[in-house]
Amino acid sequence: MFNAFFKARPRLRAALFGLVVCSPAFVVGVSQAMAQEVHAPAAFVSDRLSVEVVGSGPDVVLIPGFASSREVWRVEADRLKATHRVHLVQLAGFAGEPWSHGDGPFVHPMTDELARYVREAGLERPTVVGHSMGGMTAVLLAQQHPELVGRVMSVDNLPFFSALFGPQVTVETARPFADQAAAGMLSADDAGFRAGQVQGAPGLAKDPATQAAMVEWSMASDRRALASAIREVMTTDLRPGLPSMTTPVWAVYAADADGGAPAAMADGLWGREYASLAGVRLIRVDGSRHFIMADQPARFAELMDQLLASPF
Repeated sequence: MFNAFFKARPRLRAALFGLVVCSPAFVVGVSQAMAQEVHAPAAFVSDRLSVEVVGSGPDVVLIPGFASSREVWRVEADRLKATHRVHLVQLAGFAGEPWSHGDGPFVHPMTDELARYVREAGLERPTVVGHSMGGMTAVLLAQQHPELVGRVMSVDNLPFFSALFGPQVTVETARPFADQAAAGMLSADDAGFRAGQVQGAPGLAKDPATQAAMVEWSMASDRRALASAIREVMTTDLRPGLPSMTTPVWAVYAADADGGAPAAMADGLWGREYASLAGVRLIRVDGSRHFIMADQPARFAELMDQLLASPF
């Protein structure tokens, strides 16, 4: 089941597996078995994340994805800061941010800290936008703390990552492959790890500058953080909480006729996995791979403006 999917169409596989495809350990392991800058308030100190704040106005929180830097949002943050107060999150362990939790859990404690930040910084129901794993975090935050979130945009992320392998996959059947992916990340040497990032980057973004940045962000990430995060991402299923969600959610996803995910396949996958979320807006962005904000910045900016103008 897993092997057949993995052996088919490697560039499509790369586009769909945006969270971890740039890790050679994941590919091998599963294929073998399956306006001005202002810093966050001084009172907020966390070993799970840091936040940079720019601009003024209604609050927008931007969360990067797996192994990524907050810089992935820089262009959009610079555009929005004239009219919004933008909170650029950096997750601990990624892109050079220190990690002090060994092989402990990643996503849920980080989400708890993000909720604490929203409270302590006095944000009033901010718009929360997350890319990839950051999208999972945004949805999880809205599920656990609906009173804190005004609206969510999940960018190229499914509520259960391992559903990429098929509708029959469960948390339990995904667990051995998650453990294997994590172990492979820890065991790869630097040269092999870098080679995997370079090889996988074109499947994740068409933009050459973003491809190069991805490689450096991954190399600067703590491998223990990467391993802990991917293990948790692959075994976290947010679908049971979708029917009871009241926060408006926009799920933006990529399709690319030239080596990325075919539109029909992407439509079917996102439609299936978000089916139980009433009122969800499913929006396909064509001509893009996983990093939609880099591959289609004008279209992404248009969608952000529409989101921020929408009621909640």
